[in-house]
This record gives sequence, C-alpha cells and structure tokens, in this order.
Amino acid sequence: MVLFLLVVIVAVVLGIIGAVAKGLLYLLVIGAVLLVADLVLVGVRWSRRTGR
Repeated sequence: MVLFLLVVIVAVVLGIIGAVAKGLLYLLVIGAVLLVADLVLVGVRWSRRTGR
C-alpha cells in the first residue's frame, strides 16, 4: 500500500510540473499513464484477493 501511495504522489507531482512548466507536457502524459497503470495494478491485486 505504501508503494501505491508513493506512485500516486509521484504521478501527481509529474502531472503538476508537466501542466505548469512550458514545454514539459510529456511529464503530464507520463504522470497520467503512471497513475492509470498504478490504479489497474491495485485493481487486479484487489480483485485477486477477494476472489479467494
């Protein structure tokens, strides 16, 4: 759970930097992809845990 929260914080920080800094829009995209990947990973782990 700590890793999940750390990755979410990093994704949000990258998104903010990418949105604010001129010419660093790719950081916003990387932050969004990282956030989506993290949410999918947690969803898979959570569904696997409840399926038992």
